[in-house]
Amino acid sequence: MSNGITNLGIIACGDVAFRTYIPGIQAVAERATVVAAFDPLAERAERAAALFPNATAYTTLEEFLAHPGLEGVFNLTPAPFHRETNARALDAGLHVFSEKPLAASVAECQALIAHAGRAGNLLLCAPAVMVTDRFRWIKRLIQEGQIGAPTLATAQMANMGPAGWSDYTGDPGVFYKKGVGPLLDIGVYSLHGITGIFGPAKRVQAFGGIAIPERTVTIPRFAGQTVTVETNDHMLLHLDFGANRFAQILASFAVPASRAPSMEFHATGGSVSIAMESWYAAAGGVDVFRREATASNPAGWERSVPPDGNPDEHLIGAGPRHFAGVIRGEEAPVLTAEHATHVLEIMLKAQESTTAGCALELATTF
Repeated sequence: MSNGITNLGIIACGDVAFRTYIPGIQAVAERATVVAAFDPLAERAERAAALFPNATAYTTLEEFLAHPGLEGVFNLTPAPFHRETNARALDAGLHVFSEKPLAASVAECQALIAHAGRAGNLLLCAPAVMVTDRFRWIKRLIQEGQIGAPTLATAQMANMGPAGWSDYTGDPGVFYKKGVGPLLDIGVYSLHGITGIFGPAKRVQAFGGIAIPERTVTIPRFAGQTVTVETNDHMLLHLDFGANRFAQILASFAVPASRAPSMEFHATGGSVSIAMESWYAAAGGVDVFRREATASNPAGWERSVPPDGNPDEHLIGAGPRHFAGVIRGEEAPVLTAEHATHVLEIMLKAQESTTAGCALELATTF
């Protein structure tokens, strides 16, 4: 820590780094800064480093990890490289915030958790759903029993995927390959939010398939290219949390448009609904329905905004704020590797369930 500022580094300076992580770090400039940026492409590393005073650009990971005074890193590499990169950063004695998923298997995740424990380093993982002002507020609302006992959660993260996202600057093809797909890319947000509120799930059953096997890319610099879909572009999950609490989730790259909410929680005395158009707003509005009036709230629907929320913060940008706070000892870890491991097990078992044709038990917890 130099002059009370936490020194952080960025591994892989692609679309997500510039779109959300760097603005998230800049928003906490009084507490943290970037001192090193790594990317195999020098122009990207240099572009990222130029956004922070005296930051150094690197094109080799070894040199980056040895940067003097470096305390923690954001691993923003493509998903297939997460486990190896996380392990190398931990080997270097650094705190790690990994993009999702933490690794490719539950066993790999558990090995990383043990590694971090031996090294005495933090190992946190995206997505940052549960540290947003919105979800902290929802969790308090439900834990305090303001709308009764929770019974059901529903969620939908559905679009055509990055191939149809015209302002995406990366290569969209990887999102349609085996090992990625809509569940690991966007369904993971729903799973973190629901398990963050309901706790660990006990069983999962799923259906899935490839609805649209070939895509035409609409991103200008890839105009005319096509993508062959190699993994399920529709995934529908059912989760059993025990005590007659359930969840239903759609994750899809084959939905042209929808007006369905991104997520809803239902309880014995009311419901909470989050509109899809404001999903990535970390302090976005929440619609709350109460069956009966209380001393402070009327019955029926009411538009609510989490108190003290930053209206400009992006959901993903909440991750850097939390990472810096935990490193500095200002808050307890919420985005734990154990939670990420449980969500990964749900996603992997869901894939198994699509072929097994039955519900599968879950072994992990957090």
